[in-house]
Amino acid sequence: MTSLATAQRSLADPSVRHPLWPPLTRGCPVTSTDDVAYPLDIDYAYDRVPADLFARPAAHGLERWAPLLPPLAAPGLGEGNTPLVRLPDGVWVKDESRNPTWSHKDRLNRVAVSAAVASGARGIVVSSSGNHGAAAAAYAARAGLPCAVFTSPDAPPAVASHLRAYGATVLTVPYASVRPLMRRIVDELGFQSVSSVTDSAHTGHPFGPEGYKTIAYEIALDLGCAPAEVHLPTGYGELLFGVAKGFQELARLGVTGSVPRVYATEPAAAGALTEALRTARPVARVPVGPTTAYAIDCEINSYRGVLAVRTTDGDARTVTDDQMALARAELASQGIWCETSAAAGLAGLRAREPRDTDGPVVCVVTSSGYKDIATAKESPAPMSPDWEPIREALAPTRSSAQPGTEDHTLDLNRA
Repeated sequence: MTSLATAQRSLADPSVRHPLWPPLTRGCPVTSTDDVAYPLDIDYAYDRVPADLFARPAAHGLERWAPLLPPLAAPGLGEGNTPLVRLPDGVWVKDESRNPTWSHKDRLNRVAVSAAVASGARGIVVSSSGNHGAAAAAYAARAGLPCAVFTSPDAPPAVASHLRAYGATVLTVPYASVRPLMRRIVDELGFQSVSSVTDSAHTGHPFGPEGYKTIAYEIALDLGCAPAEVHLPTGYGELLFGVAKGFQELARLGVTGSVPRVYATEPAAAGALTEALRTARPVARVPVGPTTAYAIDCEINSYRGVLAVRTTDGDARTVTDDQMALARAELASQGIWCETSAAAGLAGLRAREPRDTDGPVVCVVTSSGYKDIATAKESPAPMSPDWEPIREALAPTRSSAQPGTEDHTLDLNRA
């Protein structure tokens, strides 16, 4: 299937259009100002979308959605088609930890690295606390491109191991030096950035959020309709924007009859998007305090997030580390192990005043629990092989059951 992407357009003024190539990774050169760098969006020939595109079966690999993505010039890793899991109270969880590098960032990087290949870049450069860097390194390796990753020296040790496993060059420099050095790598070495290189707002790669649209497509196919609400962990807002755009495209093409309200959840230690919406500004910069949700503790938002919330009649809120920890534990109790940041969407839903909804509610879980800072810092203590210590260790498990009341009859209808 062939991409129907036609142009890049400014999100500040969609009438301002630029050719599809090259990707404008520093924001719109026409509508951006000294105060705000405005990101770009990708437009498509929507009147040429195959009528049966959303009738085809689900499949791994973003090739499944090629007409509504920029050209996929780089090979994939079977990303996407992640499960939608129902919690006991009826809330649905879209588990993005099932992607090849265990996070939602695989969708973005399949598209962004493809853009680098198609435009002749000599390599990939990215700034990341973990998920984005791992995904960029994996897809760069798959495409045969070198990858440079700027990451924090405070990142979990497993992150550096993950990056180096793909052959990436791991760079740890003071935070203030990251973007200037990224720009030099782009300008002098011919690499393409798949994360933001602008200082006055987060712009990111214009093609990247298109990969996130496919989350919306999959949710709609699995549910058979658009949900009433979608709750997402939010850092810069690229995921938020991509999911909102995906549902808006589904409604535009007549696949669904509505667009869900999109809700952003940020850590209370930051909350740039929440502040931007509160003050009716396109971009806000906030101080960042300590938080275990290091993957989404962003000091500045992208205008993409503002648009996603406004155009879907959604909202943004902040939650504490304790609220995210409770949501993370709830997910783990249902067999879904995620990092603290990834549980923010569910935490935001649980923190909200109860309200009736006119359809399903979906929370997106973004990444695996192995990426948390605290993961693998403790090892279990040696135990005696005697029966009594083993029996006592299992006492909480045994006390939670009621012997003699279990029904072990096989229900063939349920099976």
